[in-house]
Amino acid sequence: MAAAATMMPATRSRTLDEEMCYQAVVQKRQASDALFFSAVTSTKIYCRPSCPSRTPLRKNLRFYATAAEAEAAGFRACKRCRPRDPMRTDAALVKAICRSLDARETAPTLPELSREFGVSQFHLQRTFKKVTGLSPRQYAESRRTERLKATLRAGNGVTPAVFAAGYGSSSRAYETASARLGMTPGRYGKGGAGMRIAYTITTCTYGRLLVAATERGISAVSFGDSDRPMEEALRAEYPAAEIARDDALMRRWVDGVLRKVEGQVDAPQLPLDIIATSFRRRVWDALRAIPRGETRTYAEIARAIGSPNAARAVGNACHDNPVAVVIPCHRVVASDGGMGGYAYGLDRKKKLLAREAARPRA
Repeated sequence: MAAAATMMPATRSRTLDEEMCYQAVVQKRQASDALFFSAVTSTKIYCRPSCPSRTPLRKNLRFYATAAEAEAAGFRACKRCRPRDPMRTDAALVKAICRSLDARETAPTLPELSREFGVSQFHLQRTFKKVTGLSPRQYAESRRTERLKATLRAGNGVTPAVFAAGYGSSSRAYETASARLGMTPGRYGKGGAGMRIAYTITTCTYGRLLVAATERGISAVSFGDSDRPMEEALRAEYPAAEIARDDALMRRWVDGVLRKVEGQVDAPQLPLDIIATSFRRRVWDALRAIPRGETRTYAEIARAIGSPNAARAVGNACHDNPVAVVIPCHRVVASDGGMGGYAYGLDRKKKLLAREAARPRA
């Protein structure tokens, strides 16, 4: 007991409930990180309660209200959870993870990210998805696809682009990237050569709305806050296509899209001219079957198309939907009750769902 007493500082800034502290350490509660620090007498190290290190024996734990108290008692800071560093907000943590993923050619595993950032796998996955709408792996795959697209647009050829983007083989690129591009890398590399696309931009309840179409049907619908980024995105997607703004020609298309966007029950079914793999076609068909005023989870869509283990791929298909609202990917939500992601912002997604719930299908 005398030895234990020497470990404790003479004064405390506040009294700690040691049993509650111990339970917080066992459960790795990040919410407790701002309340106290735990120290281990056998290693002479002190940590945050959420530190992913192995939970010490109860008899070896001491609890301190501040880092200064722990150090005064002879403990040194943990190198994993870095208790001396400023507390990280969720946004700062996710930003740091994104920087790490952007710098890698191959996606790290969740345990590797957990060790790198000193947080539990569960907390890292949940926080990242809450902020970005994607899992770390989905984000990494999205970034890799963007690198592939950029290299293909530069005209460097398919094979160099495949390996420069971080794909281990051409077959892997055709399997994965084709599902995200909606076409093979070779065809995408031609930049939509031979296509003629007209577009217009108008105002709707949710901001600015771009509608683009070929003579066969609608090929793009997107929301934005200003015109130029939407126009640039359309041209960047198909740099070799013939693209021109034609408000008069597009009037017949945009009227039907606006009726859908505004949630009118008599909105028409619109013909589409979009390129997709068979998997994406099945996903998008399932999305169009969701009645207005209702939602489905990613897992439910995966089961509906006969691929119950493909919830993540369903999420990718929703994220890359080229015709917002016409294919209602906003009606797909997370299984945990959250909103999931949305390419045009969760605020628009919430408003779309709220309007549709107020005007259910007749």
